[in-house]
Amino acid sequence: MWLPGVLVAAAAALLAATVHALFPALPLLTLAVVFGIVAGNLPPARRAVTGILAPGLKLAASRFMRIGIVLLGLKLSLVDILGLGWVTILTTVLIVLITFVGTYWLGRAVRLPGRQPILIATGFSICGASAIGAMSGVVKAKDADTATPIALVTLCGTLAIAVLPALWHPLGLTELQFGHWVGAGVHDVGQVVATAQVAGPAALAVAVVVKLTRVLLLAPLVAVAAVGERRRETRVASVTDAPAFRPPIMPLFVVGFLVAVLVRTFVPLPGAVLVGADTVQTSLLAIALFGLGAAVNLRSLRRTGGKALGVGLTSWTLIAGLAFLAVQLP
Repeated sequence: MWLPGVLVAAAAALLAATVHALFPALPLLTLAVVFGIVAGNLPPARRAVTGILAPGLKLAASRFMRIGIVLLGLKLSLVDILGLGWVTILTTVLIVLITFVGTYWLGRAVRLPGRQPILIATGFSICGASAIGAMSGVVKAKDADTATPIALVTLCGTLAIAVLPALWHPLGLTELQFGHWVGAGVHDVGQVVATAQVAGPAALAVAVVVKLTRVLLLAPLVAVAAVGERRRETRVASVTDAPAFRPPIMPLFVVGFLVAVLVRTFVPLPGAVLVGADTVQTSLLAIALFGLGAAVNLRSLRRTGGKALGVGLTSWTLIAGLAFLAVQLP
């Protein structure tokens, strides 16, 4: 029975929205993840999370996540991306690719278990916990593999809200440069907003467009991962004679996301529709991220916690450093 878990996740999302309304500096989606982690690790709540609430939380973390990502496409217009200029677009793509490849390589080099390397790489290079949730479904990651990446991107993204504004003036960045830096170097969309808003509306606008440009790259990365998964399953099947599971090269929710981007670009949608879609998208992602957070068992992190934390902090430093170099270009 999935209803109890979904209702609890929805209630937690509502609580996160209330706290965000009272304290706007706290990103709603980050709060949803944190509430999930807390619920999943308090002994009385843990029994319910792993028991009666488990089917609904799992449904929320998968189906709701995918629908939310589809609607996220309505926030992104190709016209806005082209308005950034080719230098910014190219550097943003390079930042994502270098961070993804570097983080994945480092995770494999230190022998992180399961699918943690690719999930950490996806979360840090694209859009935090939402990207982890999207990629985990494609590579069939276990809950234990998603727990550490979610905890790491939540930790580092939250730290960025405090650290990057403190470095704004010492680094000599203008408001627009700061917004570019935040958009290119912070993980979650909500964390980007919370970090960039301190520099004013112009910086925030640049940060959001740069950030959503990174989100657009989720589609090709997921497609490449799906191709790799198909090949891996084929090799395993050839050895074991078991039927191979072949995920679609382009998952349906990724196709939906790209279609939503095209609709936002070429169809003049009324403002009320965009506002409504944004509200639904944020609500669905908050519910899904609570479900993902609830699967994080902090005790289990001790086995790979030190190595994984090192990979996460290195990746965070890498993407922030690359983004800082990018904003220095004319």
